[in-house]
Amino acid sequence: MAITFHSSPLFWTRLAALVFSCVAFSVAVHGGRLSHGTGDWCIFCWAFSFAGTLLVILVEMFGLQTRAPVSWKNFPITFACYAALLCLSASIIFPLYYLKGTSGHGEIRNYHIVSTVFSCLATIAYISEVSISKARPGEVAGYMATAPGLLKVCETFVACIIFVFVSDPVLYDRHDALKYCMAVYCICFILSAVIILLCIGECTGCLPFPFARFLSAYALLAVVLYLSATIIWPIFNFDPKHGGTKDRPSSCYNAGLCNWDKYMAVAVLTAVNFILYLADLIYSTRLVFVSA
Repeated sequence: MAITFHSSPLFWTRLAALVFSCVAFSVAVHGGRLSHGTGDWCIFCWAFSFAGTLLVILVEMFGLQTRAPVSWKNFPITFACYAALLCLSASIIFPLYYLKGTSGHGEIRNYHIVSTVFSCLATIAYISEVSISKARPGEVAGYMATAPGLLKVCETFVACIIFVFVSDPVLYDRHDALKYCMAVYCICFILSAVIILLCIGECTGCLPFPFARFLSAYALLAVVLYLSATIIWPIFNFDPKHGGTKDRPSSCYNAGLCNWDKYMAVAVLTAVNFILYLADLIYSTRLVFVSA
């Protein structure tokens, strides 16, 4: 099997992301002495990004794109977008837990600084890869290389963060309205994930209706659902008339991240996802009607 080496900005960007993510998790594992679950999450982000990028590079070097069981027009950029978001989250979480509030120039702290720096560099490399790979106006490319496709990745990632905040402890069982919000998060996450899987598996032609019009209808539904959740979640968590607390309780100042903080984080992330779905609707509508 012949090895094909294509020197291009995309290749060197992937190689840089590979090296940066490898250094980030190797240094953290070697001397970071990570003590709790957040460290494991950061290690997963870097190791997952490294493994996926290595797979993409090897497949393209050996010319196995046509033999891959996935759409090679959609998979690499989808993975790069997820890797960028994962490394970005690790670049924020890792220094908050392992650098904030620490002092001195000990060896362990130096390991933490190196991991943080290379995590940031990996994030920049993956963002650059997405920027290079995304579809240009008039260019024929896979759906995941378009703006709506990349927005789907961001929507599912934000939804996953919401699930983390609302699950430990459970924050949505106080009122039926909050359960409705949770249903919105789950429905939209599942449908967006299914769309991504259909595109990566090249199964969009198996649907009994036009895929483009389904995307527009779904984007409109998601905007309506997230708009309602954006309104309902703060009302039933921060309005005293509905048992909420408008101001941050004094007990939270000595407790780190308390439930009130998680309610606020979910409210902000819900608004973020609403904006993402609104942009998705605008792009998807243009994709259908302008193309037609």
